[in-house]
Amino acid sequence: MNHSFNRPSTLATLDIGSSKVCCLIAHIGRDKRIEIVGHGYNASHGIKNGIITDINQATLSVCNAVETAEQMANERISRVIINVSGEKTRSLIRDASVSLHKNRPVSETDIEKLIAKCTARINLADNELIHCLPTNYRIDKGEPVKDPRDIFGDNLSLDVMLGFYPSMLYKNLSAVIENAHLEIAERAFSAYASGLACLVDDEKEIGATIVDIGGGTTSIATFKNGFPIHFSTIPVGGNNITNDIAWGLTTSFAHAEDLKNRHGCAFLISQDETESINVYPVGEEDDNSIRQIHKSDLINIIAPRVEEIFEMVGHKLNEHGLKDLSSHRVVLTGGTSQLPGIRDVAALVLDKQVRLGIPRNIPSIPKTLYDPIFSVALGMLLFALNYNERKPVKLSTRQSVEIGGFNKILSWFKQNF
Repeated sequence: MNHSFNRPSTLATLDIGSSKVCCLIAHIGRDKRIEIVGHGYNASHGIKNGIITDINQATLSVCNAVETAEQMANERISRVIINVSGEKTRSLIRDASVSLHKNRPVSETDIEKLIAKCTARINLADNELIHCLPTNYRIDKGEPVKDPRDIFGDNLSLDVMLGFYPSMLYKNLSAVIENAHLEIAERAFSAYASGLACLVDDEKEIGATIVDIGGGTTSIATFKNGFPIHFSTIPVGGNNITNDIAWGLTTSFAHAEDLKNRHGCAFLISQDETESINVYPVGEEDDNSIRQIHKSDLINIIAPRVEEIFEMVGHKLNEHGLKDLSSHRVVLTGGTSQLPGIRDVAALVLDKQVRLGIPRNIPSIPKTLYDPIFSVALGMLLFALNYNERKPVKLSTRQSVEIGGFNKILSWFKQNF
């Protein structure tokens, strides 16, 4: 495929997951209104637990999704915003402060100086810097402020959220995009994008964790005071539940996935002890080979894995001092969040208020996209519109091939809004 932007108001996102690849093409109006004009979606191959395991198969999965979206939109794309996932994602917060001039308010120069101080001496250690997000500004160590410009004070401080991903794994992801004849405009951690799509402003302010349960991984992003304060991923997701069913019932993976979707539940009820379901033994697909089991046998396989996922999520929250905060709530999204009963299990294991998250922060999206499996792809559009990364110059220069295209989009927004 030979791609080129037809118009500067076109944005494209590419969600590369362990179970599916999704491409969205959107037009952006002068009022920043998003209109989805094309979408493509297909099962992914060559990707396991968020990591590229077969370059050729992964490239084909990407090409198929992109081509479907292009045909629907009736235009070609050349640059995409991609997601980054996998258990190797990690984050940390750096802080710094600078003294202010007593006779003038905070200026852009003060902010740039502060950010430079925060990001000085970043040790990448064979990692790619995915995020560099200014979060909480404070004047004289007071309450957080969104924008400190034009405020007087003696001291300005800042926390910067840094997100890292191993360079080798990122090179494999980049190779897939390059092989599909595309360029990377920008990149975002999966859970960060999901949070932008699913969390309401009050949740981001008071404190909430988005838990995106995908096929091969469960991605986590915690927000507070309107900004992300923690990113992490655990290497378990819906595919693990499917694998457990296949092994436990000695059936094919395709049939195990069907059983999970049609009869699965995260916890057992008394009715499941008497209700029967049909199972095809692996390698035998004719009706004569069907055997019947109680639905409880299926759920007894699913429930322990679901509990394990949330125990691992709870461990991540506990590591960062978030598990015991009563005001902190959890929002579930991703394909596996649609498993019946999963919200109740999450609430029990995590001892928190839990709700199911559907992409809600983009008005008038097509009905087919109003689904948790599209949270990442839709969230990346919001990530683009509200882009506030402040990557260090020395790192941005090294990545100029990748971020140059996105800078052109940003320049267009500055000229038109």
